[in-house]
Amino acid sequence: MTRKPDGSWDKSKLPSRHVTEGPARAPHRSYYYAMGLGTKEINQPFVGVASCWNQAAPCNTALMRQANAAAEGVKAAGATPREFCTITVTDGIAMGHEGMRSSLVSREVIADSVELTMRGHGYDALVGVAGCDKSLPGMMMAMLRLNVPSVFLYGGSILPGRWQGRDITVQEVFEGVGKHSAGVMSEEELNQLEKVACPGDGACGGQFTANTMACVSEAIGLALPLSSALPAAYLDRDEYARASGEAVVRLIERNIRPRDICTRKAFENAAVVIAATGGSTNGGLHLPAMANECGIEFNLRDVAEIMRRTPYLADLKPGGKYVAKDMGEAGGMPMLLKTLLDAGLLHGDCMTVTGKTMAENLKDVVWRDDQKVIRPVSNPLSPTGGVVGLWGSLAPEGAIVKVAGLNHTKHRGPARCFDGEEACFAAVQKRDYKPGDVLVIRYEGPRGGPGMREMLSTTAALYGQGQSETLALITDGRFSGATRGLCIGHVGPEAQVGGPIALIQDGDIISIDAEEGTIELEVDPIELEHRKKRWEPRKTNYNSGAIWKFAQGVGPACDGAVTHPGEKAETHVYADL
Repeated sequence: MTRKPDGSWDKSKLPSRHVTEGPARAPHRSYYYAMGLGTKEINQPFVGVASCWNQAAPCNTALMRQANAAAEGVKAAGATPREFCTITVTDGIAMGHEGMRSSLVSREVIADSVELTMRGHGYDALVGVAGCDKSLPGMMMAMLRLNVPSVFLYGGSILPGRWQGRDITVQEVFEGVGKHSAGVMSEEELNQLEKVACPGDGACGGQFTANTMACVSEAIGLALPLSSALPAAYLDRDEYARASGEAVVRLIERNIRPRDICTRKAFENAAVVIAATGGSTNGGLHLPAMANECGIEFNLRDVAEIMRRTPYLADLKPGGKYVAKDMGEAGGMPMLLKTLLDAGLLHGDCMTVTGKTMAENLKDVVWRDDQKVIRPVSNPLSPTGGVVGLWGSLAPEGAIVKVAGLNHTKHRGPARCFDGEEACFAAVQKRDYKPGDVLVIRYEGPRGGPGMREMLSTTAALYGQGQSETLALITDGRFSGATRGLCIGHVGPEAQVGGPIALIQDGDIISIDAEEGTIELEVDPIELEHRKKRWEPRKTNYNSGAIWKFAQGVGPACDGAVTHPGEKAETHVYADL
């Protein structure tokens, strides 16, 4: 797949030969002429430039600009860009209502729609530009599934808002709802806060899911070094977009593909970075889903074991002080990766989209004493990662909790059960709970929700009421990366398939120890067997449409809540058709 001596391309093994080569493809070529391409452009590799642009939320509004710049880079390097868009469901808008059931489903739709566009038109390579929680893993899943040369580009974080002399994010607005319900913030103050929290383009500014997965994109080798650092509003980001377009053409020339980059070691590097940054618990869902696309066994237990032995280094919100912009100014991912590499915590021999290994990319990075965001490994925020896994009689398939910045890591108390988030949120709004309770939100798993909703509205309200240190909350659903407190998600098996969480009754004692990694339901197993015989799955309100389709095929959260067998069932790879 290299260029000929005259600079032209040999397309004999590229997918686009099926739509551009030979007399039988004259009708196909006629469409390209209609769009202004010439013979030279048609004879070059076709690079899909996929963007998640929309006007749903500021996470996505700067993506078209960057996709255009990436297309310019593809052209400059001698290939032909083909831009297209896919959807995004933005969690900040979907949060706290029925719309959140669409969120995780959108990850699958993004991956599927990019796959179908690439397959249907015979594109040879992919640049993917994404900016919101599910669009990042969805885009990277498509790259691993197709296995054509690919480069990922994060659209960038939002700049911090300013409120009462300090930097803030949307997290403070969600928590403001709780403060308002507790009577410690007036409605006028809340209205003032909401108007300044999000000053422009970009994804939520803390180490929530979008920034966590942006860090993953660099750590796993699919994005150019430092490409996730600059905020979306900075036009300098366009240079990284152009460079990404140029880089993907070099990958075509060298036939370096995503599965050459995303090896088992690369996934381990990604888990290390999630832990070291105090990242979102959703990383424990998305890494297994990405691994499924390339046939690597990497489930929640694998993620959790790596996180447990990784020091927590980056002092980022919600558990820490700083926002994504500060992380970028401190040296971004290259600074953190070099620190981890020098400590022997990363695999430096992993290939990346630069065509060089991780260690080669980092060889000239120098530690900076003038920054305060990233700690040295010798002086971590804590010796173990900011996210840990839990196992026990309540969660035989595991659960996950963010402990970054958390003092309340052990809890034993009576269960208070809610079938769905709305019932729990209503109780929290009325302060209808007691200190020491374990709030249980069930039937919110991938199959039972359906859609595995996030619970930020509820957890933020509890934090705003000042109760995050007195309660625990568990769910078979998910938590936002902005969640604070002892909030345990991904409990599996989920309620809809008869997991132990479905059998809990009010007053049952639940014991949680995030330091030891345990979560136990203190009920006699014989009693649970009696309850199981009386249990029946719930009928949901989603009995047709996209969310129904998702529920029919989705697997357990511990394996990534995926909807297809992945690489292990493949009989062909698109890139080799």
